[in-house]
Amino acid sequence: MNKLRGSHNGIPWRSHDISRIEALSDAVFAFAVTLLVVALEVPQTFGELWEKMHGFLAFAISFALLFHVWFTQHTFFRRYGLQDTLTVVLNGVLLFLVLFYMYPLKFLFTLLTNELIGGRESVRLADGSLIPMLANASEANTMMVIYSLGFGAIFGVFVLLYAHALKKGNELGLTAAEFYDCRASLWSNALMVGIAAFSMLFQWVTGNPGLAGAVYALTGVGQTIFWSFAGGKRRRLFGT
Repeated sequence: MNKLRGSHNGIPWRSHDISRIEALSDAVFAFAVTLLVVALEVPQTFGELWEKMHGFLAFAISFALLFHVWFTQHTFFRRYGLQDTLTVVLNGVLLFLVLFYMYPLKFLFTLLTNELIGGRESVRLADGSLIPMLANASEANTMMVIYSLGFGAIFGVFVLLYAHALKKGNELGLTAAEFYDCRASLWSNALMVGIAAFSMLFQWVTGNPGLAGAVYALTGVGQTIFWSFAGGKRRRLFGT
């Protein structure tokens, strides 16, 4: 068992030094950020700058979601310090999904923020021509399916990682409170998968990708309710 060093939210950390798998993960997350940037080239005129600024809000939202995924992964490795074969494989799948997810993520929020800021649903190509971001309803439906699949798959990997940590709990020397926290984290990520599944079901029933996207507003509300309940139960069981 790894020596306990440090803690987060009262949960002991079993890993403090950066492992090779975490170093690789950080490099992949850093590369994912470059896929989200508004533009790689510095604007040469104010008009170009103003055009690029339209993408700032989409970048901010996408970055926040990517940061959440990174922090969830970081917390898992700090809590449990697992580096066995299954953990490495699951983490590899996670990194692959993160890179896959970046383009649908940026595309969706660019579309939404364009509508919010300027009422535009088109993009300007290098030759100066404007084309619609979505040509028809079929493309809109496919876009939401791709987004939901990526969202659900990423948090599905976290469900598997926490399930694996539970299985290794006795070997890791988890206390009763830590077992509880691990299960709570598992169900928190399962809730995210459920929201993605509900969005796809709602889209299939209604045929409306906009309403299916609105389902993701349940994320904040659902997580707040879940952790309020889980935290209250933890205090009653363990006094902390």
